Amino acid sequence: MPELPEVEITARLLDRALAGAEIESALAPGINALKTVDPPLSSLAGRHIERVRRRGKHLIVQVSGGLALLIHLMSAGRLQLYDRRAGPRDRTSRLLVRLCDGRELRLREFGSKQAAWVKLLRGDELEHDPALASLGPEAWPGPLPLEQLLDAPRPLHSLLRDQHTIAGIGRSWVDEILWSAMLSPFKRGEELDEEERERLAEAIVAAIERALAHYEQAVQLPIPDKLPMPLQVHRHEGQQCPRCASTLKSVHFEDYVIAYCPACQTEGRTLKDRRLSRLLR
Repeated sequence: MPELPEVEITARLLDRALAGAEIESALAPGINALKTVDPPLSSLAGRHIERVRRRGKHLIVQVSGGLALLIHLMSAGRLQLYDRRAGPRDRTSRLLVRLCDGRELRLREFGSKQAAWVKLLRGDELEHDPALASLGPEAWPGPLPLEQLLDAPRPLHSLLRDQHTIAGIGRSWVDEILWSAMLSPFKRGEELDEEERERLAEAIVAAIERALAHYEQAVQLPIPDKLPMPLQVHRHEGQQCPRCASTLKSVHFEDYVIAYCPACQTEGRTLKDRRLSRLLR
């Protein structure tokens, strides 16, 4: 799933390329993707794109006249800009915003779930939309009031991925952040002392800024279907820890995997079977 760094670089690149562009027309080939009917997509014709920005994992395309497209990519969506318009064989596009200069902004989605969505909202509706109103404070650029946000009897791995607690972090980057902070994914928020909270706050900012610096150098338009994520721990289970050279371990759940270093994060302990073993602290 695209997370804060991936959505942020998408917003930056599109904002640079689209500012002032005039919209010719808009349509939604993926009928399930469009979640609003008033105002209609046809009301975008003749308006200009003013800004593309991010809130949490959401993209916001602000349009002249007080309209905005609110977009969530979910697990397999991408918002991409092309010099040519989609052909008749295109099966991945959920939203097409055609520009007067011949370019086309496409919300594309891969796989069969079709979970990505878009809403066309008026300016006064945007910040009150439930998708944004329920979000916690931004994970970046900070600073985060961790003493308030993490005072909960929940494992850090799930707590940091809770968008109502902190907006923007997902399964990929939470592994990187907790590894950088040398904290167990299963340690509970309420158990962190002051020094650990400071380490965690610094790790959140450092991991995201490292990713963004990498993307600024490695990614150009059109944004690739798969971004070159600079991951050191996530998806690297079985390989050597970049810090201590121990073997990275993992915990498998139904639809995701937690990667961690036992030596760096869990005092050498390994959770061999989540159904039979006691959760690490």
